[in-house]
Amino acid sequence: MDLQLKKSLLLLLVFLGFVGFGLGLVSADNNGSGEQPLSKIAIHKATRALNDSSSITAYPSLLGLKGEDTQWVKVDLVNPEPSTNDWVGVFSPANFNSSTCPPVNDPKEQTPYICTAPIKYMFANNYNSQYTKTGKASLKFQLINQRADFSFALFSGGLSNPKLVAVSNSISFVNPKAPLYPRLAQGKSWDVMTVTWTSGYSINEAVPFVEWGLKRQFPTRSPAGTLTFTRNSMCGSPARTVGWRDPGFIHTSFLKDLWPNSVYTYRMGHILSSGSIIRSKLYSFKSSPYPGQDSLQRVIIFGDMGKGERDGSNEYSNYQPGSLNTTDQLIKDLENIDIVFHIGDITYANGYISQWDQFTSQVEPIASKVAYMIASGNHERTWPNSGSFYNHMDSGGECGVLAETMFYVPAENRAKFWYSTDYGMFHFCVADTEHDWREGSEQYRFIENCLASVDRQKQPWLIFAAHRVLGYSSDYYYGLEGSFEEPMGRESMQKLWQKYKVDIAFYGHVHNYERSCPIYQNQCVNSERSHYSGPPNGTIHVVVGGAGSHLSKFSQVTPKWSLYKDYDHGFGKLTAFNHSSLLFEYKKSRDGDVYDSFTISRDYRDVLACVQDSCEPTTLAY
Repeated sequence: MDLQLKKSLLLLLVFLGFVGFGLGLVSADNNGSGEQPLSKIAIHKATRALNDSSSITAYPSLLGLKGEDTQWVKVDLVNPEPSTNDWVGVFSPANFNSSTCPPVNDPKEQTPYICTAPIKYMFANNYNSQYTKTGKASLKFQLINQRADFSFALFSGGLSNPKLVAVSNSISFVNPKAPLYPRLAQGKSWDVMTVTWTSGYSINEAVPFVEWGLKRQFPTRSPAGTLTFTRNSMCGSPARTVGWRDPGFIHTSFLKDLWPNSVYTYRMGHILSSGSIIRSKLYSFKSSPYPGQDSLQRVIIFGDMGKGERDGSNEYSNYQPGSLNTTDQLIKDLENIDIVFHIGDITYANGYISQWDQFTSQVEPIASKVAYMIASGNHERTWPNSGSFYNHMDSGGECGVLAETMFYVPAENRAKFWYSTDYGMFHFCVADTEHDWREGSEQYRFIENCLASVDRQKQPWLIFAAHRVLGYSSDYYYGLEGSFEEPMGRESMQKLWQKYKVDIAFYGHVHNYERSCPIYQNQCVNSERSHYSGPPNGTIHVVVGGAGSHLSKFSQVTPKWSLYKDYDHGFGKLTAFNHSSLLFEYKKSRDGDVYDSFTISRDYRDVLACVQDSCEPTTLAY
């Protein structure tokens, strides 16, 4: 398609309101989103070129002797014919030859020699600048317990034409099935906390439970449900093919009737058929305040973080360059955080199932301590002919299954990822932009009910959150469309935001930071820039999609409503001091410092006040 024809077609699609749906010519998320590193490996083309003169050795052979679930491993390799394209892949399970491949249906097709991607990889000359001269190298990998053993394979031929040169000894954790990586989440009631974790124990092998209680009190034992899924649950490749890896078993327990503002300790466990018990290490969390409680309450919110690799493998610094910085800043400030919202594009696994374990390991210091609430993004859900609103292939065939299973959200139907949750003086309405949100849809009815149900005298701070930008963003691609929003976004939503006086709407998807003025129908309704008071006559829209992924450039046009924007990695923090005072801060991931902020000060009578398109009917009758 020549450039002029493409431009003409684009203008036509904009006019019709269909941009980004059928043909996918433009997408805010395509702006610097990068390529899943594991997808660069043409593993199905791998051939056998084993060489007796080449060797690769990994040690120690037994990991987790002191109870660790993460450990560094050293890999030594010798190759008499070294090349700059040589690389080492980490495979788990350790046996990765053709005997593990699913059967080929077409008799004309040949079963590939290797049919599963490694869980990570590193080039042989990483940290070994003399490798091409000496043919010798030592690499360091950080491994997490992923329920199976590991082996390391040396390949020549680069990523596009891999030739297997040598395979290492296998190594494993002492207890590969151990209960690991707890993820806390709010239940459907304020006094319920859920604990979700991963293990290698099926319900036929062991009974899962959580042992928990107030500090210095005798613990309670609560049962847990168990879920898993199979290759057939995936919608397409790579999740169904080279990206497939057994996910183990995902358990969720509901800790109920919690006292507000109380510190509880907990640990996960499994009762084996022999009667012996396997327990995790001890964790703790602080329960939620009673809805409407007047106290200091602090919320972190961001999108599009993804995962990183501390050992430098997978070229993840080029894929999700800000992920580890964001994670580390949150861990550093964890004592000043009460709840976290990660609003879509969670891992960017894109169909490589092993990456979900690695993400839950990365966020475990956070998610095991405070509720880690997620929303659905395009990289979790979108897949053609799967019921998603968009017809693209961003999820890599996962079609929502991983996000819906690995994390708990208090939705009525987790396949429809919209939900509400309360935290003290906050009421959150979390939308799912991978399903239809337009007026008349099931989700639209939910959103209106969620916004309408809040008692603003008790919960004055009303927050809307979604992955795609249904409000305002001066992203480059949104600028090309001319509307500075996700197509059909605020056309449906803005009447609800205005009617129910939503304070702030947060979004991910666009990988940068931007804040609007309080706005309604494309017009700023307040001339202040950093302190707002009085009736809420418009909603402030904040893009916080720069938590980790490649950054998105801005449009060359800066709309009048755009008060602050930043092309860097960062996250947002809300602090409610009381029923009348709210602070928002934008912090950069590289240093944790505040680079933008605003405050809202108002009384209950301000919330009740009549503003444009949000006035209750009145009568002259007595």
